[in-house]
Amino acid sequence: METSLHRQLKESYAKDAADVEVTIGAYRIDAVRDGELIEVQHGSLTAIRSKVAQLLKQHRVRVVKPIIARKRIVRQLTVDGPVKSRRYSPMRGGILELFDELVYFTKVFPHSRLVLEVPMVEVEEWRLPPQASRRRRRKAKYRVHDVRLTKVLQTYRFIDSSELLDLLPVAKLSTTFDTARLSEALGVDRWVGQRIAYVLRETGAVEPAGRRGNARQYGLPINAQRRAA
Repeated sequence: METSLHRQLKESYAKDAADVEVTIGAYRIDAVRDGELIEVQHGSLTAIRSKVAQLLKQHRVRVVKPIIARKRIVRQLTVDGPVKSRRYSPMRGGILELFDELVYFTKVFPHSRLVLEVPMVEVEEWRLPPQASRRRRRKAKYRVHDVRLTKVLQTYRFIDSSELLDLLPVAKLSTTFDTARLSEALGVDRWVGQRIAYVLRETGAVEPAGRRGNARQYGLPINAQRRAA
Protein backbone atom coordinates (compact mmCIF):
# COMPACT_ATOMS: atom_id res chain seq x y z
CA MET A 1 0.00 0.00 0.00
CA GLU A 2 1.30 3.44 -0.90
CA THR A 3 2.14 5.61 2.08
CA SER A 4 1.24 9.26 2.36
CA LEU A 5 4.98 10.03 2.41
CA HIS A 6 5.44 8.52 -1.04
CA ARG A 7 2.35 10.27 -2.44
CA GLN A 8 3.27 13.64 -0.91
CA LEU A 9 6.80 13.55 -2.30
CA LYS A 10 5.87 12.55 -5.84
CA GLU A 11 3.13 15.20 -5.95
CA SER A 12 5.61 17.82 -4.76
CA TYR A 13 7.77 17.17 -7.84
CA ALA A 14 4.95 17.20 -10.39
CA LYS A 15 3.54 20.42 -11.82
CA ASP A 16 -0.02 19.06 -11.85
CA ALA A 17 -1.99 15.86 -11.36
CA ALA A 18 -1.51 14.77 -14.97
CA ASP A 19 2.26 14.50 -14.34
CA VAL A 20 1.86 11.88 -11.58
CA GLU A 21 1.86 8.13 -12.28
CA VAL A 22 2.78 8.45 -15.94
CA THR A 23 3.31 5.42 -18.17
CA ILE A 24 6.60 5.45 -20.11
CA GLY A 25 7.02 2.32 -22.23
CA ALA A 26 6.74 -0.69 -19.95
CA TYR A 27 7.16 1.37 -16.78
CA ARG A 28 4.98 3.39 -14.46
CA ILE A 29 6.82 6.57 -13.44
CA ASP A 30 6.05 8.37 -10.17
CA ALA A 31 6.25 11.83 -11.71
CA VAL A 32 7.48 13.64 -14.82
CA ARG A 33 8.65 17.24 -14.83
CA ASP A 34 10.20 19.11 -17.77
CA GLY A 35 11.08 15.84 -19.48
CA GLU A 36 12.80 14.38 -16.42
CA LEU A 37 11.50 11.11 -14.98
CA ILE A 38 11.23 11.14 -11.19
CA GLU A 39 11.23 8.00 -9.09
CA VAL A 40 10.55 8.28 -5.35
CA GLN A 41 11.90 5.31 -3.42
CA HIS A 42 11.38 5.12 0.33
CA GLY A 43 12.37 1.44 0.34
CA SER A 44 15.62 -0.10 -0.81
CA LEU A 45 17.21 1.27 -3.99
CA THR A 46 17.81 -2.34 -4.98
CA ALA A 47 14.11 -2.63 -5.88
CA ILE A 48 14.37 -0.01 -8.64
CA ARG A 49 17.95 -0.65 -9.76
CA SER A 50 17.07 -2.48 -12.99
CA LYS A 51 14.20 -0.10 -13.78
CA VAL A 52 16.39 2.98 -13.43
CA ALA A 53 19.21 1.41 -15.45
CA GLN A 54 16.80 0.78 -18.32
CA LEU A 55 15.24 4.25 -18.17
CA LEU A 56 18.67 5.92 -18.22
CA LYS A 57 19.34 4.54 -21.69
CA GLN A 58 16.96 7.12 -23.16
CA HIS A 59 15.81 9.47 -20.38
CA ARG A 60 16.99 11.84 -17.70
CA VAL A 61 16.07 10.38 -14.32
CA ARG A 62 15.90 11.81 -10.82
CA VAL A 63 15.85 9.26 -8.00
CA VAL A 64 14.45 10.67 -4.78
CA LYS A 65 15.54 8.66 -1.74
CA PRO A 66 14.12 10.14 1.49
CA ILE A 67 15.88 9.46 4.77
CA ILE A 68 13.84 9.81 7.95
CA ALA A 69 15.79 12.18 10.18
CA ARG A 70 13.10 12.43 12.86
CA LYS A 71 9.93 10.47 13.51
CA ARG A 72 6.88 11.09 15.65
CA ILE A 73 4.90 7.98 16.55
CA VAL A 74 1.12 8.31 16.53
CA ARG A 75 -0.93 5.50 18.11
CA GLN A 76 -4.56 4.61 17.42
CA LEU A 77 -6.69 1.64 18.40
CA THR A 78 -8.57 1.71 15.07
CA VAL A 79 -8.02 3.45 11.73
CA ASP A 80 -10.93 5.82 12.28
CA GLY A 81 -10.52 6.07 16.03
CA PRO A 82 -9.07 8.91 18.09
CA VAL A 83 -5.35 9.39 18.62
CA LYS A 84 -4.27 7.67 21.84
CA SER A 85 -0.76 9.09 22.03
CA ARG A 86 1.91 11.03 20.20
CA ARG A 87 5.62 10.88 20.97
CA TYR A 88 8.91 11.44 19.20
CA SER A 89 11.10 8.41 18.64
CA PRO A 90 14.55 8.73 20.23
CA MET A 91 16.06 7.30 17.03
CA ARG A 92 17.48 9.79 14.54
CA GLY A 93 18.47 9.22 10.93
CA GLY A 94 21.54 10.66 9.25
CA ILE A 95 22.83 11.21 5.73
CA LEU A 96 25.44 8.45 6.11
CA GLU A 97 22.55 5.97 5.78
CA LEU A 98 22.72 6.76 2.08
CA PHE A 99 25.85 4.61 1.79
CA ASP A 100 23.88 1.57 3.00
CA GLU A 101 21.66 2.00 -0.05
CA LEU A 102 24.43 2.81 -2.52
CA VAL A 103 26.20 -0.46 -1.76
CA TYR A 104 23.67 -2.06 -4.12
CA PHE A 105 23.38 0.88 -6.52
CA THR A 106 26.97 1.44 -7.64
CA LYS A 107 26.30 -0.05 -11.08
CA VAL A 108 23.74 2.69 -11.70
CA PHE A 109 25.17 5.74 -9.90
CA PRO A 110 26.88 7.82 -11.12
CA HIS A 111 25.45 8.34 -14.61
CA SER A 112 25.44 11.41 -16.84
CA ARG A 113 21.62 11.40 -17.00
CA LEU A 114 21.03 10.62 -13.32
CA VAL A 115 20.44 12.92 -10.34
CA LEU A 116 20.26 11.36 -6.89
CA GLU A 117 18.30 13.51 -4.48
CA VAL A 118 18.10 12.80 -0.74
CA PRO A 119 15.57 14.78 1.30
CA MET A 120 16.06 14.50 5.05
CA VAL A 121 12.50 14.38 6.32
CA GLU A 122 10.47 14.50 9.49
CA VAL A 123 7.49 12.17 9.47
CA GLU A 124 4.60 10.87 11.51
CA GLU A 125 4.36 7.08 11.71
CA TRP A 126 0.76 6.05 12.39
CA ARG A 127 0.50 2.76 14.29
CA LEU A 128 -2.31 0.33 15.03
CA PRO A 129 -2.47 -2.77 17.25
CA PRO A 130 -1.20 -5.94 15.51
CA GLN A 131 -3.59 -8.15 13.59
CA ALA A 132 -4.20 -11.57 15.11
CA SER A 133 -2.41 -14.34 13.23
CA ARG A 134 -1.78 -17.98 14.10
CA ARG A 135 1.22 -18.06 11.76
CA ARG A 136 3.27 -15.56 13.72
CA ARG A 137 5.75 -17.12 16.09
CA ARG A 138 6.61 -13.78 17.62
CA LYS A 139 3.84 -11.47 18.63
CA ALA A 140 4.17 -8.11 16.89
CA LYS A 141 3.83 -5.05 19.10
CA TYR A 142 2.17 -2.91 16.44
CA ARG A 143 1.61 -2.48 12.70
CA VAL A 144 2.30 0.66 10.70
CA HIS A 145 -0.84 2.03 9.08
CA ASP A 146 0.73 5.04 7.35
CA VAL A 147 3.80 7.28 7.19
CA ARG A 148 3.11 10.96 6.62
CA LEU A 149 5.52 13.73 5.69
CA THR A 150 5.48 16.68 8.08
CA LYS A 151 8.62 18.56 7.06
CA VAL A 152 11.60 18.47 4.69
CA LEU A 153 14.57 19.51 6.82
CA GLN A 154 17.31 19.51 4.18
CA THR A 155 17.90 18.14 0.70
CA TYR A 156 21.15 16.74 -0.68
CA ARG A 157 21.72 16.35 -4.43
CA PHE A 158 24.37 14.19 -6.06
CA ILE A 159 25.26 14.24 -9.76
CA ASP A 160 28.88 13.09 -9.58
CA SER A 161 30.43 10.57 -7.20
CA SER A 162 33.00 13.14 -6.05
CA GLU A 163 30.14 14.94 -4.29
CA LEU A 164 29.90 12.00 -1.89
CA LEU A 165 33.19 13.20 -0.41
CA ASP A 166 31.38 16.32 0.81
CA LEU A 167 29.73 14.05 3.39
CA LEU A 168 33.11 13.08 4.85
CA PRO A 169 35.45 15.02 7.16
CA VAL A 170 38.26 14.99 4.60
CA ALA A 171 40.28 17.40 6.75
CA LYS A 172 40.67 14.52 9.24
CA LEU A 173 41.93 12.15 6.55
CA SER A 174 45.39 11.96 5.01
CA THR A 175 45.78 11.77 1.23
CA THR A 176 45.70 7.99 1.65
CA PHE A 177 43.69 6.24 4.35
CA ASP A 178 42.25 2.88 5.34
CA THR A 179 38.85 1.95 6.75
CA ALA A 180 40.12 2.21 10.34
CA ARG A 181 41.12 5.86 9.78
CA LEU A 182 37.86 6.57 7.94
CA SER A 183 35.75 5.01 10.70
CA GLU A 184 37.61 6.99 13.37
CA ALA A 185 37.15 10.26 11.48
CA LEU A 186 33.41 9.63 11.08
CA GLY A 187 32.92 8.25 14.59
CA VAL A 188 31.30 5.04 13.31
CA ASP A 189 31.90 1.31 13.68
CA ARG A 190 34.53 -0.26 11.45
CA TRP A 191 31.98 -2.24 9.41
CA VAL A 192 30.18 1.02 8.59
CA GLY A 193 33.45 2.56 7.42
CA GLN A 194 34.09 -0.50 5.27
CA ARG A 195 30.73 -0.08 3.53
CA ILE A 196 31.38 3.60 2.94
CA ALA A 197 34.84 2.90 1.53
CA TYR A 198 33.38 0.23 -0.77
CA VAL A 199 30.85 2.70 -2.19
CA LEU A 200 33.49 5.39 -2.64
CA ARG A 201 35.76 2.97 -4.49
CA GLU A 202 33.09 1.43 -6.69
CA THR A 203 31.65 4.81 -7.72
CA GLY A 204 35.10 6.25 -8.46
CA ALA A 205 35.05 8.84 -5.68
CA VAL A 206 38.39 7.50 -4.37
CA GLU A 207 41.10 5.40 -5.94
CA PRO A 208 42.76 2.19 -4.73
CA ALA A 209 46.17 3.06 -3.28
CA GLY A 210 47.69 -0.33 -2.57
CA ARG A 211 48.00 -1.94 0.84
CA ARG A 212 49.76 -1.24 4.10
CA GLY A 213 50.10 -4.56 5.84
CA ASN A 214 46.69 -6.22 5.60
CA ALA A 215 44.82 -2.92 5.27
CA ARG A 216 43.65 -1.73 1.87
CA GLN A 217 44.50 1.93 1.24
CA TYR A 218 42.37 4.52 -0.54
CA GLY A 219 43.53 7.74 -2.18
CA LEU A 220 41.71 11.07 -2.26
CA PRO A 221 41.48 12.89 -5.61
CA ILE A 222 43.55 16.04 -5.99
CA ASN A 223 40.68 18.46 -5.23
CA ALA A 224 39.86 16.60 -2.03
CA GLN A 225 43.56 16.47 -1.09
CA ARG A 226 43.67 20.27 -1.17
CA ARG A 227 40.72 20.39 1.25
CA ALA A 228 42.39 17.82 3.48
CA ALA A 229 45.70 19.69 3.57
